Amino acid sequence: MALAESVDRDANRALRARFEEVHGQYQRLRSGLDELQTKLAQLRVTERSDDGQVTATVGARGELVSVELHPSVFHDRDAKALSRKITLTVHRATATAVATTQDLVAGYLPAGSGSVEFLRTGDFGALLGRADAVFRGEGERRG
Repeated sequence: MALAESVDRDANRALRARFEEVHGQYQRLRSGLDELQTKLAQLRVTERSDDGQVTATVGARGELVSVELHPSVFHDRDAKALSRKITLTVHRATATAVATTQDLVAGYLPAGSGSVEFLRTGDFGALLGRADAVFRGEGERRG
């Protein structure tokens, strides 16, 4: 009986240590959410066109905050070229904002989690992969 009690105590210690680790990760994540929300609310990304005539600023979700045009854009009088330049500059700013937002959010998630991979790639398989593995493991134990 002493051996079984020793094994139970060791298993309980390991479970308790794992719980404390997971709980600590949760507490860090929870306490960082206010900080993350503030950073995301303040995030602004500014990009300029290659010739410097167009400046676009976007927020964390890529929403357009402002577009500035240098007076020299009016000398050319090519509306289609100006439109393409504005669109390209806004798209570059949005792509940078999305990448920056992904990096900020990933910094608050556990390393190697499916959530981090999903943020970076948009691949639902990464997001659901861990759950699938858990379910497969439970199925193997039951069977």
